[in-house]
Amino acid sequence: MHFEGSVEIAAPRDRVWAFVVDPNQVGQCGPGVETIEVIDDTHFKASAKVGVGFISARFNVNMEFAEMTAPEAATIKAHGQAPGSAVDATAHMRLSDGEAGGTRMDWEADVNIAGTLASVGARMIEGTATKMIGQTFDCMKTKLEGTS
Repeated sequence: MHFEGSVEIAAPRDRVWAFVVDPNQVGQCGPGVETIEVIDDTHFKASAKVGVGFISARFNVNMEFAEMTAPEAATIKAHGQAPGSAVDATAHMRLSDGEAGGTRMDWEADVNIAGTLASVGARMIEGTATKMIGQTFDCMKTKLEGTS
């Protein structure tokens, strides 16, 4: 599945960059994220509970910043496993100067799900993922725009 979009954040680019490359900060905005463990500057682990339809699973996810060009772009690769399911994702984001001193984030993600969760159907998964992406960006905007 492929997802993409753009979001305007009323905060300077350096502050947005610092937020999105800090797993502890951005992790607070991930729906269902229970724990974040920073391994080193480019590797971290997360535990998240995800529900799609009548199926709920707790994923243990290994993530890596595959590319970082501060304060412009980053690529994250993730592999997660839950009992009977697995997910692989690659996400890329690019930051640019937005309106009135803010920041524009253009992003895209490719996600592959296998196993029990995949059996509920792509349309259900896409709807849930779209909702979770929206919640993540709403949280990020609230945290970044509410601080000077």
